[in-house]
Amino acid sequence: MPNSVANRWILPILTGPTGAGKTSVVVKFLEKHPEIPVISADSRQIYKFLNIGTDKPSADILGRYDFHLVDFVEPGHRYTAFDFVEDAERIIEEQLAEGRTPIICGGTGLYIKSLIEGIVEIPEDDFIIRERLENEAVEKGPKYLFEELERIDPIEAQKTHPHNIKRIIRALEIFHITGKSKSEIISIAAQKKRQYDFEVICLMPARDRLYDKINRRVDTMMEAGLPKEVKNLYETGLKEAVEKVNIIGYSELFRYFDGEIPLETAVNLIKQNTRRFAKRQITWFTGMDNIKLVTSLSETYRQLEEIWKGRN
Repeated sequence: MPNSVANRWILPILTGPTGAGKTSVVVKFLEKHPEIPVISADSRQIYKFLNIGTDKPSADILGRYDFHLVDFVEPGHRYTAFDFVEDAERIIEEQLAEGRTPIICGGTGLYIKSLIEGIVEIPEDDFIIRERLENEAVEKGPKYLFEELERIDPIEAQKTHPHNIKRIIRALEIFHITGKSKSEIISIAAQKKRQYDFEVICLMPARDRLYDKINRRVDTMMEAGLPKEVKNLYETGLKEAVEKVNIIGYSELFRYFDGEIPLETAVNLIKQNTRRFAKRQITWFTGMDNIKLVTSLSETYRQLEEIWKGRN
C-alpha cells in the first residue's frame, strides 16, 4: 500500500560490510513475514556455482522464501551496476503492482548508491580500471583518452576540456563499469519518476568484533567445503571465468591448487583480504547520506520491523 502521507511506498534497505550478519537478520525477519520478497544487492552472490565462498543463502532458504537476483549469472559474464539498477527497479515495480513491498539486502555499496540516487559513482579505492586508464594517459597521451571519450560519450566530451584528464578518466570509468555512458545514465535517471523511497539501515559491528567474525566465518567456510567447491570449478574448466570476477576466497585457493602457495597461506590471505574488503565497505557506507548505522543484530532487526510497520 502507498504511504498514507506522501502517497509513496517506503522500501527498507539492509546493508553493511561483509560478515556483519545481514543474512541472519533477514532470515529471522522472513520467518515472521514469509511473504516478503527480498532483492539481493550483492555483486558476488549473483554468480552461479559460487556458493560457499560468497556466503550465499542456502538452497533451503532460497527455496523457502522469495529471493531475487541471486544465483543467476554465469561466471565471467559481465553484470554491471547499471544492470543491477535496471533489474532491481523492474522487480520492485512488479512486486508493488502485486501489492507486495520488497526489501533490499546486500553489501555492494555501488549497487545500493546507484539504486537510491539513480546515478553511478565509482569507489575511490577501486583502482583497477583507473590505473589502466592512467597508464594509457602516460603512454599514449591525454589526446588518446579524450578521443576515446568522444567516441563513447560525445555529449560529455563537449563539456570536457581535452586536457582535463581527471574528468576524462572519471567518465571512462563509469562507462567501463556500467556499460553505459555518463550522459546516458544522467538522461535515464532524469526521466524516472519513482513512486517509492528508500530507508537504509547499515549493520556496522565494532571493528574488532567484525574482524573476529570474518576470521571465524572463513574457518567455517573451509570446514563447509570451500576447497572442494573451488577444486570443482578448477576441474570443470571454470577457473578462468571465475578469475575474471576476482572474488575473495576463490582467487587465493586457485593459487593453492596451482601450487603457488600452501593451503595455510591461502586461508590467511582470504582472511586478510576479506578484512581489507570490509574496511573499504565501512569507508563507503559511513560516507553515505541518510543512512542509519546500527551496531547489533537485535537493533538491526528492530529497525527493520519499525520501517516495515511504518511503510503504510
